[in-house]
Amino acid sequence: MAVSERSRPSIFWPLAAIVVPVLGLIAKVTVRGDEKLPRQGAFVLAPNHYSEFDPLIIALAVFRTGRLPRFMAKESLFRVPVVGWVLRKSGMIPVARTSSASAAKQTMAQSRELVEHGRGVIVYPEGTLTRDPDLWPMRGKSGAVRLALTGDIPLIPVAHWGTQKIMGRYQKGLSLWPPRKPVHVLYGDPVDLSDLRGRAGEPGVLAEATDRLMAAITALLEELRGEQAPAQRWNPAQHGQNETGRLEP
Repeated sequence: MAVSERSRPSIFWPLAAIVVPVLGLIAKVTVRGDEKLPRQGAFVLAPNHYSEFDPLIIALAVFRTGRLPRFMAKESLFRVPVVGWVLRKSGMIPVARTSSASAAKQTMAQSRELVEHGRGVIVYPEGTLTRDPDLWPMRGKSGAVRLALTGDIPLIPVAHWGTQKIMGRYQKGLSLWPPRKPVHVLYGDPVDLSDLRGRAGEPGVLAEATDRLMAAITALLEELRGEQAPAQRWNPAQHGQNETGRLEP
């Protein structure tokens, strides 16, 4: 029987001892399809993103499976005292916000490290909170699929719904009453990228892979919400929005 990753002593123990009980008072998290998350070896987990509270929900869902929730984090955060130490000790992955050759080289190194250490990483393919007015997944970026393709790593889509009742998009502070608001998490089957393996450098391949990933996440969210998403995903650039969601001057 495989040993649970979280059973090994790590900085996650004191963090979980604080976060898990508190989160249990705030949200009642129901998870389905968690058997689709590999119990061993590397993986890239790609969730939807509409609230700044989302990472705690996804982290809990991953932690329950026996895996450790490691995220891609802004490179600049690793230079912050204390915060940077915690990020490094917990195995978080720094990501540069560029599309340069050096960034591509970094992706290769990150992929090799994941495979060598058998670790999973959580990557938000939208890169930020969705700008879709109804909180559907918007147009994705290539970071998650690039990492998966480069390292031949399983790419797992996951969707969740209910977090917006705890902390709405751009909301300051939490809505704590009533307690234990229901949040539902649904894992999907790995995205089939078999025909794209080894072709990450070809024109259009990353866009095709990203489209497949965003379609899978959207389908999961449709199931959770019992609604149909818009036929076309929201594209901030077409609506004059920048990375913060504000209108460009």
